[in-house]
Amino acid sequence: MSARVLVARLDSDGDVLLAGPAIRAVAAGGNAVTLLCGPSGAQAAALLPGVSETIEWTCPWIVPDAPVFDPASVHTLLERIAARRFDVAVVLTSFHQSSLPLALLLRLAGVPRTVAASVDYAGSLLDTRLRPDIDFLDDQPEARRALSVAEAAGFALPPGDDGRLRVLSPPDTTALTGTGRYVVLHPGASAPARTWSPRRCAETVAALSEAGHRVVVTGGPGERDLTAVVSGVHGTDLGGRTSFSELAGVLAGAEVVVAGNTGPAHLAASVGTPVISLFAPVVSARRWAPHGVPYRLLGDQRAACRGTRARECPIPGHPCLNSVHPDAVVEAVHELQAVTV
Repeated sequence: MSARVLVARLDSDGDVLLAGPAIRAVAAGGNAVTLLCGPSGAQAAALLPGVSETIEWTCPWIVPDAPVFDPASVHTLLERIAARRFDVAVVLTSFHQSSLPLALLLRLAGVPRTVAASVDYAGSLLDTRLRPDIDFLDDQPEARRALSVAEAAGFALPPGDDGRLRVLSPPDTTALTGTGRYVVLHPGASAPARTWSPRRCAETVAALSEAGHRVVVTGGPGERDLTAVVSGVHGTDLGGRTSFSELAGVLAGAEVVVAGNTGPAHLAASVGTPVISLFAPVVSARRWAPHGVPYRLLGDQRAACRGTRARECPIPGHPCLNSVHPDAVVEAVHELQAVTV
């Protein structure tokens, strides 16, 4: 008999995409999977194979710039969870997040079994507790960490599933990109510390164009000014012109995607496209680099901001990324083309 399973991943689109292999493992036995996600992860949730339904909730201990705590919101969440009579909950968190507040809410909602990782003593809040320091979770890629939690709950990927990221088939976007080969450059990110400067991005679009590449520049609705500057006269500007699923289609058609450590880099990996990652070391590349596809990491991984988890760059001039020259990106594009031919 299949189980009713709640999987929780309460942060952004990129984090939700990295939970994909764990969700497929849960769904593999015919289990009905409800994904509890935040508003900034809902677009990705809609693209994940294995998700039967989603519950969207703004989690006050996860989201940046969290709103004032609202008891009514919590009571509504408990009612929605209780009504579904879940058999088990799989709580997915990053190394710096606590699973215990949500585990307490799940107990209040009557969920009989909860599985999660916790460095802190969990008492009776968790039925199965993975200890990151003992179970070797902290040095694993984020997708693998999530899959380890699902496995501890008794769920495994089916034979033939390689554990890479995956989304539902994206739409054909040649009406947006035109036909022929192209490279995507995605200049934005939710955290300024993870973005390359607009000047460097624009210089790279020009350098790639001069090297014979057609360049498509992507961005969200709030990034139209940025993508216009970065595209200049050399790139095709798709800023604000794609839904998330259409963005997946644009990335799927690219030879290579150039992006920071941001959701579209993980979306590119989800559609199997190689990634050049302009990676600021404020978080660990081992955990957060593009998963399951060929990639090149650019940026000073030993910079003074290393491991700070800063959202705003603490070093004047943002040297970890702005020291990367556009020629290095052009060279990395050629390397990945050679690898994937």
